[in-house]
Amino acid sequence: MASQASASRKSPKKEDNNRIVEFDRDQEMHALREMLMIRRFEEKAGQLYGMGFIGGFCHLYIGQEAVVVGMQMALKDGDQIITSYRDHGHMLATGMEARGVMAELTGRQSGYSKGKGGSMHMFSKEKAFYGGHGIVGAQVPLGAGLAFANKYREDGKVSVVYYGDGAANQGQVYETYNMAQLWKLPVVFVVENNRYAMGTSVARSSAETDFSKRGSSFGIPGVQVDGMDVRAVKAAAEDAEAHARSGKGPIILEMQTYRYRGHSMSDPAKYRSKDEVQKMRSEHDPIEQVRKRILDKKWASEDELKAIDKDVRSIISDAADFAQTDPEPDVSELYTDILR
Repeated sequence: MASQASASRKSPKKEDNNRIVEFDRDQEMHALREMLMIRRFEEKAGQLYGMGFIGGFCHLYIGQEAVVVGMQMALKDGDQIITSYRDHGHMLATGMEARGVMAELTGRQSGYSKGKGGSMHMFSKEKAFYGGHGIVGAQVPLGAGLAFANKYREDGKVSVVYYGDGAANQGQVYETYNMAQLWKLPVVFVVENNRYAMGTSVARSSAETDFSKRGSSFGIPGVQVDGMDVRAVKAAAEDAEAHARSGKGPIILEMQTYRYRGHSMSDPAKYRSKDEVQKMRSEHDPIEQVRKRILDKKWASEDELKAIDKDVRSIISDAADFAQTDPEPDVSELYTDILR
């Protein structure tokens, strides 16, 4: 009987990553500005960390901007996202203010967690952003919990759960896959495969390096996506959220991306060559791809694009100034927002 059941069960479909939907001018300009906002924010955060204004851990998202920007372009209002400690870009992409995010990094009272959460622990119910989580992979079952609540309430919302290639090897991820598929939860699992789990390459740490296949034993379909092309990300995200929203259960998107900086600010990234990083920057940079398309199609001039970058830099500079002058939280904050 077991063999008959096994033979009759359909294998999940493994999709390719070739679907590209061309952007119109407004979409390209939006994607450029959003990715620039993340890039300039992270560059400034790295600078402030080096100057001693930011303490603790600080994980930068430089190079991976197309993933969260493309995903957000496809999601609907109210859809939730939850992610790991490399979270600044996700916050900005949901519409959280640069001032509030930067103030949290410097531990000030106007930060999104009132200066008590730091880089890895921010939250905004208003923007449907549920963290920022410091424990590797711990956000994955929590994201399934959000999806369970959506299904229970029948509100039509989808939960998007981000995690890295390192977290993909966590046991709790597979427990979550099982539960999500068993209950057909409306959840999109997004593996941000930036090729290195801290300093260990995927090839050295994973027996199966195709993360889109990781849900196959549970019947969860998966798709590999060029995570350096915002158009490919948006197209895959649209398909995935439609799948999850229609009652078919979870789906896995493996975003093949790359981080330019080390795992954190304390990581010199000596486990890879400068040539490797430069090759990715020169041939696959997500922002430069968009800039080139805009210029090639004459949708904007070089001066107009420089003006956008200047405006973004001004917003980030203002956020940095604010984050250095905003007061620190009062001592009484030690006793608020805690479970007694």
